[in-house]
Amino acid sequence: MITDPAFEVSPWSLRECELNLDLLPQSESVFALSNGHIGWRGNLDEGEPNGLPGTYLNGLHELHPLPYAEAGYGYPESGQTVINVTNGKLIRLLVDDEPFDLRYGTVRSHERELDLRAGVLRRTCEWVSPAGRAVRVRSTRMVSFQQRAVAAIAYEVEPLDGEVRVVVQSELAANEEVPHSPGDPRVSAVLQSPLQPEEHSADGTRLQLVHSTTRSRLRLAVAADHRIDGPDGTTQVSADSGDDVSRLTITSVVKAGQRLRLEKFVAYGWSATRSLPALRDQADAALVGARDTGWQGLLDQQRAYLDDFWERADVEVDGDTEIQQAVRFALFHVLQVGARAEERAIPAKGLTGSGYDGHTFWDAETFVLPLLAFTSPRAAAEVLRWRYNMLPVAKDRAGQLGLAGAAFPWRTINGEEASGYWPAGTAAFHINADIADAVVRYVAITGDTAFERDTGLELLVETARLWRSLGHHDNSGAYHIDGVTGPDEYSAISDDNAYTNLMAQANLTAAADAAERHPRHAATLGVSAEETAAWRDAAAAMTLPYNDELGVHEQSAGYTQHQTWDFANTAADRYPLMLHYPYFDLYRKQVVKQADLVLAMYLRGDAFTDEQKARNFAYYEPLTVRDSSLSAYCQAVIAAEVGHLQLAYDYLGESAMIDLEDLENNARDGLHIAALAGTWTALVAGLGGMRLFDGDSIRFAPRLPDALSRIAFRLLFRGRRLRVEFGRTTATYSLADGEPLEILHYEKPFTLTADKPVVRDLPVATHRPPPSQPPGRRPLRRPQHLN
Repeated sequence: MITDPAFEVSPWSLRECELNLDLLPQSESVFALSNGHIGWRGNLDEGEPNGLPGTYLNGLHELHPLPYAEAGYGYPESGQTVINVTNGKLIRLLVDDEPFDLRYGTVRSHERELDLRAGVLRRTCEWVSPAGRAVRVRSTRMVSFQQRAVAAIAYEVEPLDGEVRVVVQSELAANEEVPHSPGDPRVSAVLQSPLQPEEHSADGTRLQLVHSTTRSRLRLAVAADHRIDGPDGTTQVSADSGDDVSRLTITSVVKAGQRLRLEKFVAYGWSATRSLPALRDQADAALVGARDTGWQGLLDQQRAYLDDFWERADVEVDGDTEIQQAVRFALFHVLQVGARAEERAIPAKGLTGSGYDGHTFWDAETFVLPLLAFTSPRAAAEVLRWRYNMLPVAKDRAGQLGLAGAAFPWRTINGEEASGYWPAGTAAFHINADIADAVVRYVAITGDTAFERDTGLELLVETARLWRSLGHHDNSGAYHIDGVTGPDEYSAISDDNAYTNLMAQANLTAAADAAERHPRHAATLGVSAEETAAWRDAAAAMTLPYNDELGVHEQSAGYTQHQTWDFANTAADRYPLMLHYPYFDLYRKQVVKQADLVLAMYLRGDAFTDEQKARNFAYYEPLTVRDSSLSAYCQAVIAAEVGHLQLAYDYLGESAMIDLEDLENNARDGLHIAALAGTWTALVAGLGGMRLFDGDSIRFAPRLPDALSRIAFRLLFRGRRLRVEFGRTTATYSLADGEPLEILHYEKPFTLTADKPVVRDLPVATHRPPPSQPPGRRPLRRPQHLN
């Protein structure tokens, strides 16, 4: 963990005031820019030094064999990994005859700033070469939200103590060397030189490279063009290209008070089906559009896009400046990963790094899509359409496993299962209910019945069919789902995992309801009245394990009878446990990697009484070690609900600072997108008490920890822009536009109209005795005064 803040605390930006090469891999992730289609890590313009070179296109991957010591039926044969594609960020500089390299000479100052309102990364550096020539280098970098295929850089060089000759080399570079990763399952499989050259060119100020992958048979085209502004005598020396490099070289003699400025426009395209000429033309056309818009036009478009986003999504936090910065940072990065993904998945690390091989998991639907549905609903719908497009593959997988319906993969890029470890992969069937839950939530939040009919219905039907074939009724009629793995990956192949059963129950009911709302479309899917009745019967009889003696729900059947992990004799440096102990030992003990039943109490709160939630939370807190970034946010939500406000605040802080303070020591591989989304959820659903109610209404139950004096947040609900603000004694609800909306404040309904905010009193907060956590695993206590 970083003890001193790496970044200056500011409400609307993230600023690094000096360059620390030891922190360079983390800052490259934090300063990454993306629009959901293109991802540029925050590498230095000159490319070196670096922690992890990274340029990614969402969905572009290569295949590699998955070796097994012992093969088994149904094991995936091929893995998928995201690859570092053609780097368009590179701008190298020579000052007189020495390369601009921050490992040499003297760095007088170095500052980088991620501007969350402008959507750009700015850099300013003053450097003295080993020969004593001083220059100031400024750059501004962006990946466009408005023009999906486009990224751009403005780069300026200014001498500080007299005339210098500068040479600027702007490059497109493929097959950069990528460092090998340590033996950590969270890190990617490194594929060196994964791109095969197909075409290259350099003509005037235009550069182009076309490559393809060998096994996945995907094609990539990248084009760049430039505008150059410098003193008289500035010349383009050469434009040359080879298989993996296309380069423009510019030289100029620049005097003190003068500048050499380069504007670089880069366009990307990839396809599994388009021909080389078609893809080349696609990149060229995007490039023409970018040049026509111009650098300032791109900046103006970016600011307008973000102004609109913050108007509907901003969160204000009074009392903790770090959390204020962190939640906006989180919102910005979640927007970046989803804004222009357009029927692509949301990887666990977004497009900020290659961690987890660039795979998407269940956390996209469960953690990220709710935020997007409330702030950028079109982006949420596009991700679900990607799942819909993957249905044929998921149905084939279910058939291979001897099941009906669709079995979605635990981890994937292209829709095929890529997990070679079946206890935590194939057996984690809850992902199917998580996708169904995301469909239901999206429709409830947006009211988009056309999406439900045309896309959501089939997802609900095929996942319901899976649960009906996977589970069974016992002799007494109770319904069981055996041999599955829930969210807690320290427990595997369990019977009646409570989370899985509750989410499957909701899935079955939602499928039956949707089929009855859209009978003609359901009929085309072969849904009959007998089938929906069977779904309802299974849902009504679903087993929810409960220990009467302890008075708590069990994470799975018999879980509370397992031996408790020996926390007292587990040293702090033995976490995360999965890197130091065999899964065989973890699976046999009561130890929770990430909140499992606690997450169920948030997503299926209707299945528990208030007192059951409090008792369950108190029981599972001492067992939960949070070796996963997916845990803290939902612990924050339930802690707030059951009356542990300081603990909720502490968990909020852990989720918020996970990457800014590198709490898990792996931000180098990319940001934790789900945890960042969880920061918003911990504030809005935790302290704001937001829940969906009866499918078409929304409820709030605000409460504040002692350290905070006010929270305000904005969101979209049923096409209206809603604002909620609360302090210690009152909450104010405002509707910016749209038809009247019914809202519940602590279970009491009222109608909100656009012409008049509604103020409601807050009840006195409940404070229960705080539960304990495993030794050394308590979240860091948030300070009480951070303003």
